Amino acid sequence: MQAILYVCHGSRIAKARAEASNFVEQCKANINVPIQELCFIELAHPNIVTGIDICVQKGASRIVVLPLLLLSAGHAKHDIPEAIRQAKQRHPHLEIVLGEPFGVHEMMIDIVVDRIKEQAVPLDHESMILLIGRGSSDPDTKRDITAIAKLLQAKTNVPRVDICFLAAIRPTLEDGLYEASRSFYKKIFVVPYLLFTGVLMKTIEKQLRSLSSSNKQWILCNYLGYHPFLQNMIKENAQILLRANKGA
Repeated sequence: MQAILYVCHGSRIAKARAEASNFVEQCKANINVPIQELCFIELAHPNIVTGIDICVQKGASRIVVLPLLLLSAGHAKHDIPEAIRQAKQRHPHLEIVLGEPFGVHEMMIDIVVDRIKEQAVPLDHESMILLIGRGSSDPDTKRDITAIAKLLQAKTNVPRVDICFLAAIRPTLEDGLYEASRSFYKKIFVVPYLLFTGVLMKTIEKQLRSLSSSNKQWILCNYLGYHPFLQNMIKENAQILLRANKGA
């Protein structure tokens, strides 16, 4: 019997965990698989190994593991595969298929555009976008955020899209805000490329409050959140991986 295990990042913030759980419930309703469970990489329960145990207890012989992560960095490349390796030791006859994070995808750009359009302020030639990534020591993170920024600029036709990061990579958030404040653009759309609320959003809000530039309009957009477009991506990825078993 097949199962799907949704892997979310995890957070100490109750609202973030609730957002993940609610989103996964919506995904479950769109996919015709009898066993579907949610687990977390860190900071919440159940963890990945326990999530796999639960699927097996419910009768799963093949599990499609779907990471609900924005980019392929340390969690996707190391933490999730290591948890799967541990689970395979416990269940040697179990087949586990690992999917990919959302990555650089057209629908991700559309989500960012939606978050910008939610604001009452229109984009124009006096506007720039500051795209803020979480950050990681994995070099692919900066490469992917740079690619997303280029696609975003092409889709919105704004004259400038800068990137910065909250941790581990330069330019830092402080660097990004400083450069934007020195630019001649009057409207700066600050876009957190984050999936859920939490400490990092509060960090961005605090930094923006500290800015004293009077000739700039700083527009903080909502974090990406569990947008309906993500449901489409998850359903498509799940169906491909589930069908792979039938063709084997």
